Amino acid sequence: MPTEPPAPTKYAGARAGLEGHFAAETTGLGPEPQKIKTLTADEVSGLDALELAPKREKGRLGLRLWNSAWPKLLAIAIVVLAWELVYLAEWKPAYVFPSPSDVFATLKDLITTVDFWDGVRLTMTRAITGFALAVAIGTVVGAAVSRFAPLRAAIGSLITGLQTMPSIMWFPLAILLFQLGEQAIMFVVVIGAAPSVANGLISGIDYVPRTWLRVGQVMGMKGFSRYRHLILPASLPSFVSGLKQGWAFSWRSLMAGELLVIVPGTISVGVRMQNARDLSDTPLVISYILVVLVIGILIDQLFNAADNALRKRWGLTGS
Repeated sequence: MPTEPPAPTKYAGARAGLEGHFAAETTGLGPEPQKIKTLTADEVSGLDALELAPKREKGRLGLRLWNSAWPKLLAIAIVVLAWELVYLAEWKPAYVFPSPSDVFATLKDLITTVDFWDGVRLTMTRAITGFALAVAIGTVVGAAVSRFAPLRAAIGSLITGLQTMPSIMWFPLAILLFQLGEQAIMFVVVIGAAPSVANGLISGIDYVPRTWLRVGQVMGMKGFSRYRHLILPASLPSFVSGLKQGWAFSWRSLMAGELLVIVPGTISVGVRMQNARDLSDTPLVISYILVVLVIGILIDQLFNAADNALRKRWGLTGS
């Protein structure tokens, strides 16, 4: 008599849990459906950390400042050493080419006087006022030229020509127009800086991606709103470079103006330098040169800080 084949042995699947397996044996209803496991907060944080780049440990503030300062200090030391060597070589008499120690002693005495700071205040007031006017005029002209093609064809090359023209060439005309007054200095400062600001804005607008402009058009941006919320922010990196270059032109124009146009009743840095030259006081002349150099470097550092912050915001730096 044939025997019945034994029933196949049922094994739990690989994904079945022990609880489901035992329940199948006791109830006969089969394995219970698997429950989806909910990740804990720690597990979620661990998964997120896999997608993030490791954080860079920031060094101590003193170490970062030293890493930034030592190249500048080394450059200053090299310049002072070369200066001292030229002085010791007696290339010129001491009253014509003084030693660094004599100049620094004169500079130390100079910066402790009230008249010196009054002159610096007057010069910086002129510089900030002229630069602000140049920024306003350059921004309007740059936006207009970039928007209207016929206007660009008419004066686009003229703006570049004005930018390359030496500022000192404008002073004879400025003196004829405004006599020996503040307006003559402001005229040269503005006309020297505004073309750089305009060209910076024009270049920035030219490199705004066309896709962004189409997206702005779809979103309904028109007229001033389009410039305010799309074009100007997108052109900001190039515009900052134009502002930096415009400041350099305005600062040089101002120093030339204060040497050539002596406004009666005002004593600025340029006037004091001219008086020192008339008195053949070489240490004082070099001291004022150092003052102008330091002011220019400090303003340049402000522009560099703004540019670095902008690059970091746009993701153009490694930190």
